[in-house]
Amino acid sequence: MRELSVPSNIPPITSGNVTDHIEELVARNPEFPSVSVQVEEAWSTITSAQFRSQVRSVAKGLIAEGLQPGDRIAILSRTRFEWTVADYAIWYAGCVTVPIYETSSPEQVEWIISDAHVVATFFEAQRTTHAFLPIADKVPHMTRSYVFGDNVLDELTRKGASISDADLEARRTSTGPTDPATLIYTSGTTGRPKGCIITHGNMMAEVDTLVKGIPEVFEIPDASTLIFLPLAHVFGRLIQVAMLRGEVTIGHCPNPAALLRDLSSFQPTFLLAVPRVFEKVFNGSAAKAHGASAVKGKIFDRAAAVAIAYSEALDHGHVSKGLAVQHGLFDKLVYSKLRHAMGGRVTHAISGGAALGARLGHFYRGLGLIILEGYGLTETTAGSTLNLPSSLKIGSVGRPLPGTGVRIESDGEILLKGPHVFAGYWNNQAATSEAMTTDGWFRTGDIGELDGDGFLRITGRKKELIVTAGGKNVAPAVLEDRLRANPIVSQCVVVGDSKPYIGALVTLDQEALPQVLAANGIPSAPMAELINNTEVLALVQKAVNVANEAVSNSEAIKKFVILPEDLTIDNGYLTPKLSIRRHLIVQDFASAIEGLYK
Repeated sequence: MRELSVPSNIPPITSGNVTDHIEELVARNPEFPSVSVQVEEAWSTITSAQFRSQVRSVAKGLIAEGLQPGDRIAILSRTRFEWTVADYAIWYAGCVTVPIYETSSPEQVEWIISDAHVVATFFEAQRTTHAFLPIADKVPHMTRSYVFGDNVLDELTRKGASISDADLEARRTSTGPTDPATLIYTSGTTGRPKGCIITHGNMMAEVDTLVKGIPEVFEIPDASTLIFLPLAHVFGRLIQVAMLRGEVTIGHCPNPAALLRDLSSFQPTFLLAVPRVFEKVFNGSAAKAHGASAVKGKIFDRAAAVAIAYSEALDHGHVSKGLAVQHGLFDKLVYSKLRHAMGGRVTHAISGGAALGARLGHFYRGLGLIILEGYGLTETTAGSTLNLPSSLKIGSVGRPLPGTGVRIESDGEILLKGPHVFAGYWNNQAATSEAMTTDGWFRTGDIGELDGDGFLRITGRKKELIVTAGGKNVAPAVLEDRLRANPIVSQCVVVGDSKPYIGALVTLDQEALPQVLAANGIPSAPMAELINNTEVLALVQKAVNVANEAVSNSEAIKKFVILPEDLTIDNGYLTPKLSIRRHLIVQDFASAIEGLYK
């Protein structure tokens, strides 16, 4: 067992709540451009004072509606400006926010609003994949619905006119650090979602640590970020609060299809994303270059290799003159264009939710974007460890944040401790007791190791370790991450539990596929034909060979099958944070798996 705890230079939080950040910001800088919103494709600034005024007006409306301190209010919506206003208004009214992914199934929505005893919900009538009101009708205590797009915030403002500032302030200050700020239901890869109780103290401790720990993000002129990840996820939500706390202008991108357009017009200095976004950018750029011509494909491949080599040389403290010259050349030909596609000003990003991988980390640093990979869970208010610009080791998930403890158990499981660890699972003491040790450490279920410099590396998932018939323990994440890095591959699920060797289920990336096929001279065809096309199989085999280089022969993928459909959130095989639902995939594709061993 190894343990590492990092002392915090931030005083313990003994009073107040998350809304104090807004009050302090307005007192300090009322004209600060806290938020930019799109009005007819142009960005319009909302000052901190204007944002606070709108939040307070909506909060008064909630009070006038009869909502009581501690009531749970859900938000079922895409990432949008109104989401943020509603979230803070709920807190100002002394209530608790329950975020729900817009992609959640009717059964999941009904479970969450029932389990959390939600009494009111903000939602988008035209954006959910199902009708919300019929679901709400099944839950007796869900008595109020507020529809974004129906001027509901203005309507609540009108209703709240009778509530005095003193009454609102009494509500705002009625909650303290130990009170719940939000119930975030883990998307889960198995079983029903569990509600994680994140307190105001959890969130404030984590936010203050981030703001003080990354001056390269928070203290640069005109700092800004475009939020496109779901605010229903703890990662996006925490970063948003941190940006408002640290005087970074935020914008929202509700439509993923418009992301490149919005990045170009908003021009953020900082991004937050999951690894799949960075993979998509890299794979899409590679496929586009190869699809244009063989020469452009070779230029991109060489530029990528130089970027990686340049970043690796930085780690060793010496960049040769020849490498520097090549890097300067490709900066003009390739890297500057990729930076321009992301708005042209971005210098840093935080990646979380899954492993990024050293290759992508080095590639992006080589082109001028430092990705700060971190690690945490919903139960730890997102962050526990993080690479910092001043303390960076690509391929790791960083060192423990100040105030955080990391312990590696004898079986390799990672345990976490600190003021950011949640208060438990809502209405589920049995699950809470199972997740926590008697001395206050949270059991993550992940397997990892601390190196000599205190950097944490994630090597697998405790419950997802595959044990072959020969007794070999195999962590699937290493192989899956490498396979997904290939442009032709969308998703990969490694299998082989109690089997003689390791196999894999693979899906093709339908966005990149036309360019990949064209670059390799393969005629387009229906998916049913492509999955058995010998040339396509050969391309996937090359990707498998590259992935196998990371493991021993007994851990290597010996056979694979291409599935006729992709694994997506819509068909239920991915969680909203893009984690694979392994148990469901293994169950539904049992015949394909058995075919690997015939």
